[in-house]
Amino acid sequence: MTFGRKLALGAMALLVAAAMSASANVYAADMEVKIDNFTYNPQQITVKAGTTVTWINHDDIPHTVTSKTGALRSKAMDTDDKFSFTFATPGTFPYFCALHPHMTGSIVVEADTGK
Repeated sequence: MTFGRKLALGAMALLVAAAMSASANVYAADMEVKIDNFTYNPQQITVKAGTTVTWINHDDIPHTVTSKTGALRSKAMDTDDKFSFTFATPGTFPYFCALHPHMTGSIVVEADTGK
């Protein structure tokens, strides 16, 4: 194998390694929760710390995203309104609609281990 070929293969290996390393810290599109027919869908999701979750109201009436601790508190969202929250710390975050308390959901946040 020639020196030029070895150099080219080495450079390609470095590019592949760099691309894999960069993608390890990028979250596949942040998560969405749809609000429709008086339900959160999905009702429970698990994400890594640092993920932004966006709720989108597809119902014809207002809904909220509210937690008892106050960590989550959206305004009343009309049809097609959105609310986003970035989960920085691990834990379980149950929430409900303040206007319709029977609507519940939860976000489980796992530590980002960088893998």
